[in-house]
Amino acid sequence: MTRARLFRMGRVIPRSRMRPIGPVGLVGAVLAGLVVALAAIMTLGLALLLRPRVRPGRRPAGGSPAPGDGGAASTDAGATSTDAGAASTDAGATSSAGGDAGRPRDRSYAEVIEAWPIVVALALGLSLAGAAAPPPARAGWLVPMDERQTDHLRAYGLAYWVLSRGQKCEWELNYRGGAFLLKDDAATEREANLRGVAIQPMGGADEAAMRAEIADNNMESVVLEKAPKVAVYIPRNTPPWDDAVTLALEYAQIPYARVWDEEVLRGELQQYDWLHLHHEDFTGQHGKFYAAYHSFPWYKEEEAAQQSMAAKLGFAKVTQLKAAVAGAIKEYIGRGGFMFGMCSATDTYDIALAAAGTDIVDIYYDGDPADPAANRKLDYTRTLAFKGFRLEMDPLLYRFSDIDVTQEASIRGPGAYFTLFDFSAKNDPVPTMLIQDHVNAIPEFLGQSTGFHKRFIKSGVLALAEVEGADEVKYLHGQFGRGTFTFLGGHDPEDYQHMVGDPPTDLSKYRHSPGYRLILNNVLFPAAEKKKQRT
Repeated sequence: MTRARLFRMGRVIPRSRMRPIGPVGLVGAVLAGLVVALAAIMTLGLALLLRPRVRPGRRPAGGSPAPGDGGAASTDAGATSTDAGAASTDAGATSSAGGDAGRPRDRSYAEVIEAWPIVVALALGLSLAGAAAPPPARAGWLVPMDERQTDHLRAYGLAYWVLSRGQKCEWELNYRGGAFLLKDDAATEREANLRGVAIQPMGGADEAAMRAEIADNNMESVVLEKAPKVAVYIPRNTPPWDDAVTLALEYAQIPYARVWDEEVLRGELQQYDWLHLHHEDFTGQHGKFYAAYHSFPWYKEEEAAQQSMAAKLGFAKVTQLKAAVAGAIKEYIGRGGFMFGMCSATDTYDIALAAAGTDIVDIYYDGDPADPAANRKLDYTRTLAFKGFRLEMDPLLYRFSDIDVTQEASIRGPGAYFTLFDFSAKNDPVPTMLIQDHVNAIPEFLGQSTGFHKRFIKSGVLALAEVEGADEVKYLHGQFGRGTFTFLGGHDPEDYQHMVGDPPTDLSKYRHSPGYRLILNNVLFPAAEKKKQRT
């Protein structure tokens, strides 16, 4: 696949601001100038006091006549003879002129005193000019995303907040864990302090050093241009489990809207830049929870809500409704939307696309048996990420298809890790954005769909993270039409095996979660897209 750049990159270099010196600064500048002037006067005075002077009637060393000696001789000679005196005076004048030749004339005290006002004026002028000069240029605030960050998750929220105010910021890919460079703004500093996010002042020299390091290494600077409008696909009823993405959005203080089947089929997704799908089962089998939970009140409520929505929108079965919703979301992606899926909304989404028009569920879910030829009727040309998979047709088995690796991951246990791939930041900035993190190995976590077997992934879809030594991809990304899709297997990055009824994860205890950072990378990813207007 040609890895096309999905956005226009550039650099934002904030202008340094000219700040008035104010009355206090002006008084300080004048006082400083007076001090400089006084020092200049004292220096000149000392120079005059220590200036060497020649006494009258004494010749300097070397025998040259002192100025005025010839004139004295002429006066003496004039006492005896007027003509001789005249001649002597002429000679004296000649002698005096000859004595001054080649030697600078000594300045008088009056000349030096007359120069003092000029010195004082120059000193004051230089002092005021220095006070009025702008302070050293500051590029802005650097939000480090390495180990020095106090709250990695809320740092994303700070960047989003800056974008929501109409300002741009830069994402420094692979530099200090994927740092952000924000405009030098007092409001930003206050907001960072309120959120508990560590920021550092970035001066002009610091910025130059950073850009030099970025230019010489596998790093890149990407401009984030706008705050993306976020929507999360959530059913009306509250299921007995949390959604990792909504937890991340709420903790990072990033606003989002809730949409479900009705809004999707009305075309309202076009109002949003980014859509998240989480624990939804697009096959219409209610998560295949029948065997374990069909008698539980929450399961009955879930089943009733799904069936009611299908009837309201004119569908005979939930499977038909979900297939239509999956198709509408695919159209949204093709027109430029960004879709991010986790847990069962990854493989079940593609299953719904491939099986559209075919009955793939048993009597427990829709009242009639599944089509026995369902697997042969799957159309993989309609899917986004997967190909060649086979459905799990047993209605009581907690698995949708052979795409998922939950069984293999469970055998490894909670001590396993998955690792992020390394991409060229300059040539492949899109996947580089999606893997920004302060660590490369991330603890494994399970879900209804935990990961994906490599053999079922379509060519042209990028693997972003894998389990080393296994045929498993944890994190993938692809392009469809003008938009993109990204799938991350698993349910909760900080809860290895989140069970039905478990309390939501308290993210204040996991402010540095590398797994939750992957989610928030996806939230900011659309901000780098220079979008054309949709039609």
